[in-house]
Amino acid sequence: MAVAPLAALHRKLFDETDGVKFSKLKDRLLKKHAADERQAVLAILIAYAREGQLLHWRAFLMTDIVALAEPGEYGDFFSWSLDMDGLAYWGVDGMLKSMGKEAYAPLVALATAENAKLSVRAKAVKSLAVFSRQPFDTGLPQDPGHWKPDSLPLAAVLAWQRDGYPDGAGHAAPATHAALDDPRTPLEKAAARLEKKLAARRRKEQDLAQPSNWLAIASAADMAGIAQRWALPEQYRRFLACHSPLRVLIDSQQYFQGLSLYGADELVKAQYGYAWDAVSGAAIAGWPEQYLVIADAGADPYCLDLGAIAGGDAPVYTAEHGMGAWRFERHADSFIDFLNEIAAAA
Repeated sequence: MAVAPLAALHRKLFDETDGVKFSKLKDRLLKKHAADERQAVLAILIAYAREGQLLHWRAFLMTDIVALAEPGEYGDFFSWSLDMDGLAYWGVDGMLKSMGKEAYAPLVALATAENAKLSVRAKAVKSLAVFSRQPFDTGLPQDPGHWKPDSLPLAAVLAWQRDGYPDGAGHAAPATHAALDDPRTPLEKAAARLEKKLAARRRKEQDLAQPSNWLAIASAADMAGIAQRWALPEQYRRFLACHSPLRVLIDSQQYFQGLSLYGADELVKAQYGYAWDAVSGAAIAGWPEQYLVIADAGADPYCLDLGAIAGGDAPVYTAEHGMGAWRFERHADSFIDFLNEIAAAA
């Protein structure tokens, strides 16, 4: 008698010892059967996560299990996974999806367990913050795997527990200038064009605990610090004040290494390694003192020539790093032209 397709895939998965072949079998299982036989597929994946022979795949399957499971399902499995090395990281999200607020107490216990892996403890805090809309993760990397031991906000988590796990208000979006919605000047139109591209990226992925790809209103303190150091062309000064880039990275065919466009809060420190020595703060020989680095692509600087300001704007020059000496070439006739180029490439 012929074996049913799902049963055959089940058997092949458990017998396979090659990771690449296992991956293809798993993908076939999900593609062909997950929609119509979700519970059966979940049973197979959970069984493998519990006792499959490819240990790394037992961990990798957790993301598929969490995605397929519906709220209220498989709480016992996800609770069990928290004690299993390799499964606990994504088991945190499964707990919250399955148990909702009932998962708070065990996840706080996990976050504060000194014998647990740091990445798992951080994941518990991060997922609790997202689910409860509490700002535990403010300013911390989006990936909790990059958190440091002293960055775990355990005091705030425990205070939240003592208060009875109240819901938070979430993270506020960065403040933006009204001109982005009603641009009138050439500068505003270029900024609005870039903002439209950045907004599309934010809709795909955004963590407001560490916001990225925003054009935000700069702080008065940042602008005052800049004014003390440089006399900027008015177009660039206004851009920083009204549309300061916040972790803006342009990743495109033109900028295949990624172009970082600096904001007001990072403009000063961005000069280190180019104009100034990062340790002593002294000027670096060979750097044109009139060049202000406003962006870089793979460490290749893009600079405003502050010695050639005309009509409130200035040309942009660039050079390749690591060539022994800087050989600058004119890249754009003005900052507005540079901004339009970036907007087109984004």
